[in-house]
Amino acid sequence: MVKAIQIGLGHWGFSWTKDVIPKVPNIEMVGYVDSNPDATARVQAELGVPESLCFNDLETAAGAVKAELAICTLRTEAHYPVVRRCLELGLSVIVEKPFATTIAQAKELVALAKANGRVLMVSQNYRFQPGPIAAAELIGAQKFGPVNLVSIDFRRHAPSQGYRYWDMPDPLLADMSIHHFDLMRMVLSDNPRRVSCRTWNPPASPFGHHPIGVATLEFERGTIVSYRGSWMSSGPVTPWSGEWVMDCSEGEILWSSRDHFMGKSGPDRLSLRPLDGELTPVPLEPVQYADRVGTLAAIARVIETGTVPARFSSGEDNLHSLALVQATILSASRGGDWVEIAEVLQ
Repeated sequence: MVKAIQIGLGHWGFSWTKDVIPKVPNIEMVGYVDSNPDATARVQAELGVPESLCFNDLETAAGAVKAELAICTLRTEAHYPVVRRCLELGLSVIVEKPFATTIAQAKELVALAKANGRVLMVSQNYRFQPGPIAAAELIGAQKFGPVNLVSIDFRRHAPSQGYRYWDMPDPLLADMSIHHFDLMRMVLSDNPRRVSCRTWNPPASPFGHHPIGVATLEFERGTIVSYRGSWMSSGPVTPWSGEWVMDCSEGEILWSSRDHFMGKSGPDRLSLRPLDGELTPVPLEPVQYADRVGTLAAIARVIETGTVPARFSSGEDNLHSLALVQATILSASRGGDWVEIAEVLQ
């Protein structure tokens, strides 16, 4: 069993407390931390958490209980200072994306985790679904040969779907596209070399910043990805992971994942179309622990066994996803000029 404390019990943190943590059998909760007494009172009243396990600050919790893992479910700007302190206290950490605000902060956290012999994981929950796992395995096995072009579309109409973060900077690239960018790296098993991106805000949009964007991404092995994303689309809604068409030398791989819309949930889908052949759906193997449950189960196994599985989103690995977000934002600020990933990572 991995003894854990959770830090951050707000709206999203409470969702972790209620819907995620109880589903990982080898996690033993020994503490819950939030500076807001109403938040700790809520987990006590609604989830039956003993008052003795609730703390107002990290330092007190770390001194009172013996924990191995910190589950950091806080607002983004708090990630860096809290994760840093957790690592300094000798805890391994799982944290929501993005795990830091700047590349410099992210590098510091990665170095600190390595120096202290601790595991730092970013909860890239979209990785833990049947669709992208199957696509990654097919690409790795060269099912249809080398990849020529990847096309990805993400379409949602935020005003009619309960979206509420109208003033968030870079609501598409930083908050949503980071999932798609991370999946590109996972499925292709490759890192980006350079990007070109344009974003804009249409008339009558409630967004304070740009909710629509297009990007071209060139990966190190030469694969080109064409990406289109919109929070203001009036077209057919896509699954949260987007609609993917992977054009290879000998055929196409088409897939989608996390098909949740207006309270309804559908399965991941993947189809194959050989060159000049018919499109054929492929049955997908279910994953034991999906989505956020999958990320928490993954770090628990790493702590228990010391073995890092394939496609594990460590802080060090996730530097490249964070850099991709920042490179697209930088390119958009330059009117779509190409930005080298090396420029952002330096």
